[in-house]
Amino acid sequence: MEWKKEDCRKTAEELIDFLEKSPTCFHAVENMAEMLKAEGFKELKEEESWELKERGRYYVTRNASSLIAFQIPGKDFSGFHIMASHSDSPTFKIKENPEMHAGQYVKLNVEKYGGMLCAPWFDRPLSVAGRLVVEEKGRLVTKLVKVDRDLVLIPNLAIHMNREVNDGYKYNAQVDMLPLYGGADAEGTFMKTVAESAGVCEKAILGHDLFLYNRVKGSIWGASGEFVSCGRLDDLQCAFSSLKGFLKGECGDSVPVHAVFDNEEVGSSTKQGADSTFLEDVLRRINRGAGRTEEDYYRALASSFMISGDNAHAVHPNRADMADPVNRPYINKGIVIKYHGGQKYTTDAVSAAVFKSFCRRAGAPWQIYTNRSDIAGGSTLGNLSSRHVAVNAVDIGLPQLAMHSPYETAGIYDTCYLIAVAKEFFSSAVKAVGGGSYEIGGRG
Repeated sequence: MEWKKEDCRKTAEELIDFLEKSPTCFHAVENMAEMLKAEGFKELKEEESWELKERGRYYVTRNASSLIAFQIPGKDFSGFHIMASHSDSPTFKIKENPEMHAGQYVKLNVEKYGGMLCAPWFDRPLSVAGRLVVEEKGRLVTKLVKVDRDLVLIPNLAIHMNREVNDGYKYNAQVDMLPLYGGADAEGTFMKTVAESAGVCEKAILGHDLFLYNRVKGSIWGASGEFVSCGRLDDLQCAFSSLKGFLKGECGDSVPVHAVFDNEEVGSSTKQGADSTFLEDVLRRINRGAGRTEEDYYRALASSFMISGDNAHAVHPNRADMADPVNRPYINKGIVIKYHGGQKYTTDAVSAAVFKSFCRRAGAPWQIYTNRSDIAGGSTLGNLSSRHVAVNAVDIGLPQLAMHSPYETAGIYDTCYLIAVAKEFFSSAVKAVGGGSYEIGGRG
């Protein structure tokens, strides 16, 4: 397949637009839901009865921060083709009663959400976004909010007062990382500012989940315009690619499932995380809605497959020594297949072979990532979701630099590679035929 630069640049521009409209997990899920509705998908609600029709197209959300979309090929589907990613990114969560008076300043009381790089959060324009729960006519209603202006900033301490900062400094989240909101006359106005942005009365707010977000615009840059930088590439780049491939796919013998979970950055052990029953609940309701038995469900799982998509570390241009000596992925050189001897990644010989076959069908390159053997790596969605839905799974990602910074860098071509593979994956079917053998049907 020919990968045209102008097409990949256009896709990168679409990605930046999606990222900038998605300052929090709640906004990301709302934006994906709007994209699905525009393509004719019907929203289902967990608290209501589901009536699923052959060739029906549906999506369901949980907590307004996780989403699962699927299509029904017919009663006799062979299994589920699941691509999972996550909606959250490391940031700072605003605490209850957030205002703190400090001399002639008002700052906000925040705490770390996830494991972030702290230094890049200093001296850049930030704002606040998230959700409010308000009382309206006797009901509790959720409202999304995004304060769309430069609102706060975390100022660095001058080097004259911290001369060892460049020799290594341990940031204290309660002391060093509190954002400046205003002068002394700003006291008592923060929640009013948030309420006005949401178009609600401050007194009606009964709860909030508010976060800081980076206001620096996304950029396509480099000698040939080959890099893309923006906040929240990890992991909305994979979520965006999965959804685009899902919408382009041709529903075949398997049920295509686009799954986006929340709270991966803090362990996934919430009701809307990958370690919850959300995916299992949806798959069982699909099976039941298609008029199939529990035995049919277990047989379907045996012929199911999951791509766990969470971005991967590219070799760093200044610290190549931190990468494995052999397996060294680079930006714009292909999708990264992630391995771990201790099974923090789910990839094994079978799942890697299946995924590579989809890459070949799509004409997309792939690369291999392993940790240096003396450096501990992270974990991701695949092994956590397998506790509830045990299927063959591969962990993959798109190569990036500065993971968990508020401004990350990836490549314009890699997004196109994953969209193409996702389209192929969602249009195909993996069938177990015994003895460790598998047939891949569908396109290609």
